[in-house]
Amino acid sequence: MLVTTTNNLEGKRIVKYLGLVSGEAIVGANIFKDIFASIRDIVGGRSAAYENELRTAKDIAVQEMVEQAQSLGGNAVIAVDLDYETVGQGGSMLMVTACGTAVVIEE
Repeated sequence: MLVTTTNNLEGKRIVKYLGLVSGEAIVGANIFKDIFASIRDIVGGRSAAYENELRTAKDIAVQEMVEQAQSLGGNAVIAVDLDYETVGQGGSMLMVTACGTAVVIEE
């Protein structure tokens, strides 16, 4: 399935708009990763633990969005937007939302 942030597909013709599709993922960040991330941030390094959690959450959200588009009969999702938020007490969880428009393109 083609997934893009653009509103149109160069060289492809959209023949049907199926509507909004979305996927969400919430993942917890445990205390040990939090402590390690804080230490890494102090010394100016990158937090691989958080980067991996964000990447995992993004992949889950996009996959859910794609599955919803497929269930509507779509073969592409356009105008995809990814949003990242912290939720829970003290921002203890990471939430990623992926949304876009499911479409059918000529093949």
